[in-house]
Amino acid sequence: MRICYIADARSIHTRRWVDYFAKKGHEVHLITSRLGDGYAKGVQLHFLSSLLPQHRKGSGYINSLLWVILVRRLISRIKPDIIDAHYITVNGYLGALSGFRPLVLTAWGSDVLIGLKESLCLRILIRYALKRVEMVTCNSETARMELVNFGVNPDRIEIIRQGIETQKFSPRQDKGFKKRLGLQGRPIAISTRSFKPVYNLEMLIRAIPLVLEHSPQASFIIAGEGKQREHLENLASSLGCSESIRFVGQVAHDELPKYLAASDIYVSTSLSDSASLSLHEAMACELAPVVTNLSGNREWITDGENGFLVPVNNIQALVDKIVYLLNNKEVARKFGMLGRKIIQERAEYEKEMGRMEGLYERIVVKDKT
Repeated sequence: MRICYIADARSIHTRRWVDYFAKKGHEVHLITSRLGDGYAKGVQLHFLSSLLPQHRKGSGYINSLLWVILVRRLISRIKPDIIDAHYITVNGYLGALSGFRPLVLTAWGSDVLIGLKESLCLRILIRYALKRVEMVTCNSETARMELVNFGVNPDRIEIIRQGIETQKFSPRQDKGFKKRLGLQGRPIAISTRSFKPVYNLEMLIRAIPLVLEHSPQASFIIAGEGKQREHLENLASSLGCSESIRFVGQVAHDELPKYLAASDIYVSTSLSDSASLSLHEAMACELAPVVTNLSGNREWITDGENGFLVPVNNIQALVDKIVYLLNNKEVARKFGMLGRKIIQERAEYEKEMGRMEGLYERIVVKDKT
């Protein structure tokens, strides 16, 4: 098949998705407003900003209109069998305005859980896009129900997850990694969420000194980047817990398994989640999860069975569960082993991408008959 994607090329989610189809021998094109690198051989990138006339480069509505024209021209030249636009609040309506069919929209989570509740103008654009697709894919039942409530025909929604490469994300440890971090012999809790308000990392930072009162040897790895970093580092300093925290910045995806496998507990204090890839990666590495009690997390975590669910913004509950797992290593180990099994059964990368490939093929065949 000749597949054309409209997506953010900087995102690891896009790269993992697109690379699968290029490696399977499909002709793959990626139209993007944000240029990325590291893609598999054969992925043809089309960077919208580089195609704009120099005197037209800028921002705002003018560029958006120019992008629509450019996307239409590119698609007319590419002549794809199918288009898949990732992230429905932006790329979705670009795909819809191209006028090309068949069109698939792939929701990532926040575009549905947050985007559908934003401005009236944005909701109008999303509704326009959703009415012009053969299929919408999303990564959770939570997102599916939001789409149904927004008026999407349930028959046009398919749950397909980004999936985890469980050979790569596994509990196998680099024996010297904890030593290189200076954390040998210490229990580690890790967060791998971006430093954005929606991930509510301040809740975790405020919990850390309370955890240390019970478990002074505990260490915390905060892997991520964003505008809130300076604020969070200053908060940790003011609370007197900086020495127990490693702010390691944005970790390359290929390096992330080392950090996870070296850790014992995964923590997420998010305010909103569909199907968190960060959670799935941690589960694949057999970490014991402590995550906020959101419907998206409840699809993967049964409280007290393979992890703990804590109320949003309840710092004491978060502290209690982290301390419990630090003091009950056998329970943490049981949670981790069951979590990996769940990911292998329900979110294996090759299986999920194979399902997506089958969906494309069915849509293309139907379109040509």
